[in-house]
Amino acid sequence: MIGLPLTRRIGQLRRYRHILSVFVRHGFGSVVSMLPAERGWLRRMRAHPASESHSLPEHFRQALEELGPTFVKLGQLLSTRPDLLPPDYITELIRLQDNVPPLPWEVIRQVIVDELGAPPETVFRQVDPEPMAAASLAQVHAATLPDGQRVVIKVQRPNIVPTIEVDLTILKDLAHYVQHHTPLGKYYDLESVAEDFAETLHQELNYLREGHNADRFRQNFAHENGVYIPMVHWEYTTRRVLTLERILGIKIDNIEALKAAGHDGHQLATYAARLSVKEILEDGFFHADPHPGNLLVMEDGAIGAMDFGMVGYLSDEDRVNLIRLYAVAIQLDANGAVDQLIHIGAAPQDVDRHQLAREIQMLLRRYVGIPLNDIQVTEVINEVRPIVFRHRLRLPGSYWLLAKVISMMESIGRRLDPDFDIFAFARPSAKRLLAQTVLPNRRSVEQLLRQGLVWGDLLEELPRTASRLLSRIDAREPIPLTLDRESLDRLDRLATRLALSLIVAGMTVGIAIMMPTVSGGSILLQIILGMAFAIALGLGFWVLISILRKR
Repeated sequence: MIGLPLTRRIGQLRRYRHILSVFVRHGFGSVVSMLPAERGWLRRMRAHPASESHSLPEHFRQALEELGPTFVKLGQLLSTRPDLLPPDYITELIRLQDNVPPLPWEVIRQVIVDELGAPPETVFRQVDPEPMAAASLAQVHAATLPDGQRVVIKVQRPNIVPTIEVDLTILKDLAHYVQHHTPLGKYYDLESVAEDFAETLHQELNYLREGHNADRFRQNFAHENGVYIPMVHWEYTTRRVLTLERILGIKIDNIEALKAAGHDGHQLATYAARLSVKEILEDGFFHADPHPGNLLVMEDGAIGAMDFGMVGYLSDEDRVNLIRLYAVAIQLDANGAVDQLIHIGAAPQDVDRHQLAREIQMLLRRYVGIPLNDIQVTEVINEVRPIVFRHRLRLPGSYWLLAKVISMMESIGRRLDPDFDIFAFARPSAKRLLAQTVLPNRRSVEQLLRQGLVWGDLLEELPRTASRLLSRIDAREPIPLTLDRESLDRLDRLATRLALSLIVAGMTVGIAIMMPTVSGGSILLQIILGMAFAIALGLGFWVLISILRKR
């Protein structure tokens, strides 16, 4: 807080005091005592313990709800992080609600005027002053554009950003203190959690970013008949106002209404599965808040998705690691699961490998002989959470966000069609993803070429450098390195061997890429490629023998 204006520092100190007092009042005085806030008011607060009519997890949820939007969002994030909180806290935080009373239309109208530069009555043909939905960060109103298109306007609540920025500053300060001055810092990377949370909330507050997220989803699903993404009207969109095409339909969890409208449950389950599989296994860019209120079944049977403020990202490596974890799990290979957790850096250095493998084995045995279609992902995740917390496993935050998404989508899919097999549906996409990581592709070839250019520059420079060094040695000039002729000869042999190794590797990869393209073509070209492969193989064996002989 040093360097801030006096009034802002006073505001932060007041908010800091209020936050701590709320947690103390809800029974968390022992935790607060670790923080740099030993004041008389705080000691007096500790003398009044929280009511015993509720459990501590319930008090924790109530404290977050009492502290407002920043802490409600924090609780929603923590509900996806069983590596940070015990299972009973996670269960309680899932109940967090983000419903608040709507603001008067005149307040929201002024935000639209400030953002669009004109009264909404002149910008839109019609705007409904009664909100369709209201949350802690924004509320949504139905409207009609001048050309008659129906849209929804998402308007950010006024003065919400300064309040959130104060809260985020306090949370970062608290995370830094706990990380470096308490025993908790040894086990949890709270500073990274605070930074990730701040980044997520900043993105959610920027409606230009949300609009671009919607455009990206729309492009990704442009050729999917069963999924529809509404269009962004950019001429009516700013950082605090988002105008989207309005889509009409039935909430995807309203099974009775869907049946009455004649929609096919199995077809809808297929569309929902395709939505999940494509965004997770193929695109690595997924809707991180697909609750039933954000998914509508439209009149033509397509699933319309809304609200793209919260998204998740998975790199190719993340997706492959997840598939590998799944592969060792279905093989009941507990030690393989531990190896994979260590490989991705989820298990700490001092993890009790034997105990972790034993608990994973016990978990896997519960599902022996049960068809995959009868296994509920939500149930598995709930059983994994205690293991994660006990062994302080640090899986990436995107994995837990993904677990939440999969759990939600599984629940929706099972309600639409109880017999739908999501594992069988996802298997072809998983196989394609694994094949892309093993077989040569454009990305791997480009990477190999970039590395080859770097090594080529190095190899081109090595002879000249060696020549200059030898000349200086012959002239008895001082050189920055103490090397004799034997060392330089070894360096020269090493460079030669390295060059041959790169040539052999390049020939082998290049021939492997070319062979499938000429199969069934010119016999002469096939013979030439076969001879080239034999030469590369012979050179490879010669280099290997040379290395073994010279040790």
